Amino acid sequence: MDGNRLTDARRALSRGDVLIAYDLARNILGDNPDDLEARYVVALSLARSGASEQAGIEASELCLRVASSDAATLQQCEDADALVARLAKDDALACEGPERASRAREAAQLYEAVANRYNRSYSCVNAASLWLIGGDESRARRLAERTLDRQTAQESDAYWRLVTEAEAAVVLNDEDRARRALRAAAALEPVDFGARASTRRQLRVVCAARGLAPDIADVLELPSVLHYCGHMVNGDEKAFDGVAAQVTQFLDQRNVGFAYGSLASGADIIIAELLLERGVELQVVLPFALAEFVEVSVAPAGSEWPTRFDHCLSRATSVTYASDSAYAGDDELFTYNSRIAMGHALNRAAFLGVDAEQLVVWDGQPPHGTAGTSRDVEAWSRSGRASHVIPIAPRVRKAAVQAVAPESAREIDAILFTDLQGFSGLRDEHFPVYVREVLGKLAQVLDLHRDALLGYNSWGDAILAVFADVPSAARCALDLQQAIGEIEMSNDELPLNLAMRIGAHVGPVLHLVEPFKGELVYWGRELTRAARIEPRTPVGEVYVTDAFAALLALEPMSGIRCEYVGQVTTAKDFETIPMYRLRYE
Repeated sequence: MDGNRLTDARRALSRGDVLIAYDLARNILGDNPDDLEARYVVALSLARSGASEQAGIEASELCLRVASSDAATLQQCEDADALVARLAKDDALACEGPERASRAREAAQLYEAVANRYNRSYSCVNAASLWLIGGDESRARRLAERTLDRQTAQESDAYWRLVTEAEAAVVLNDEDRARRALRAAAALEPVDFGARASTRRQLRVVCAARGLAPDIADVLELPSVLHYCGHMVNGDEKAFDGVAAQVTQFLDQRNVGFAYGSLASGADIIIAELLLERGVELQVVLPFALAEFVEVSVAPAGSEWPTRFDHCLSRATSVTYASDSAYAGDDELFTYNSRIAMGHALNRAAFLGVDAEQLVVWDGQPPHGTAGTSRDVEAWSRSGRASHVIPIAPRVRKAAVQAVAPESAREIDAILFTDLQGFSGLRDEHFPVYVREVLGKLAQVLDLHRDALLGYNSWGDAILAVFADVPSAARCALDLQQAIGEIEMSNDELPLNLAMRIGAHVGPVLHLVEPFKGELVYWGRELTRAARIEPRTPVGEVYVTDAFAALLALEPMSGIRCEYVGQVTTAKDFETIPMYRLRYE
């Protein structure tokens, strides 16, 4: 059973689905904590996703278990040691200037020790590249020559054998040999997208250190990522004549491998059908429950469209529901849905190191209301990416079938819930200092972010804050944690165990006046979802939802990143969902 699940995890890793690979391997560890292969996949998935801190923790645990296991194979021992070196390499490459060189030398020593211990080409060539980056030319050349002269055991996997040869050739300034080896690697089937992405990233850095053109890495081509959207059929099917042919022409000119979007009648389904014909991995995002979506966005176009919808849905790689609340005539749910699909596309493209493009069937008319194709084009444009427009004739705008009642209208807001661990241990003598020093500093942080702060409330040990945009909420959350960390508890006569947890989410929020004080209060399912995150967040951390990570990806200049931590069951068994840790870059 574990063998099958581990195979699935490795397949997900090879497709570049590092989050799925992590979850599958983590589930195996839940049943068998001593499974060294699963533990390696967990750590490697985190490393590839950029969650270096958590990957380091997992790698350390892996090394301890390998060292204490009588059943550990030589390959598992090498994998564990090489993973520690890999994380040091990632840390070095995240730096610039003299610090990069210094840390590259530290990582090179780790890799060289692994190469000497196990005499494998993979560790040897990594040591060579890192000595080159660290400024030790002669040591880099010696290790690269050792790799190419077959003084080390070559990789059994053909792909890794060839890309190892290519990397060593780059270190030795042999561009022709590097390109030949990469062309041979590119011809191998099946394609391991995750491995290619990792190879391309490293080769670009090594080429830069050697002064060679970075396009050497492009020999290992990777498919691009697509976000697709467009108008629905609204009694005007003739407007879509020729759209399929233009979509086909667009796809003929590109190598699209992954696509994200919805499945409404008209543009969505036309594009999805053509993507599936080409074997493109289709990731569908729907704004609300399946039956209601078909009723609202598919069936009104005619009897053929639900059949086409079902066919596409059954062949999709995944289906995500942006909201589990009813539509209620509120188009803001469509806006929310589109932003999540866009963010997922951008996150996938960032991991693979490839372009992300939008394909849109659009009549070119200005926005009408809060949602729609024009709004999707605007949002994508703000992210700095290109849109390819397939034009159709201007369409007659029809009134919504169901007008949303004012009390049911929602806005997409970002939500923070915070909680102070240790609050219940405070005694009366602590509270004057606590209110002045702790709450006072937290209030100052909120005031710094007041331009985007829509509203907030406090219950002594907890804060609810609602923001107009995701980057502002993210920065405020991280600044709140920093403020707590800077308080000298002992000097202020406060218990030393005071620490904060913060959970964050973004979603459609109701703004309603409560009847007790007549004040505007924030309500809705998404606030409940956000409130259930914070109790499962480790102290000192900020955990955010998949939706939060997706919408943050649409803000390229935020200076904040999300590190995947896995599927987390939120408080009161509300749900089990993907969760991320928030970090400043």
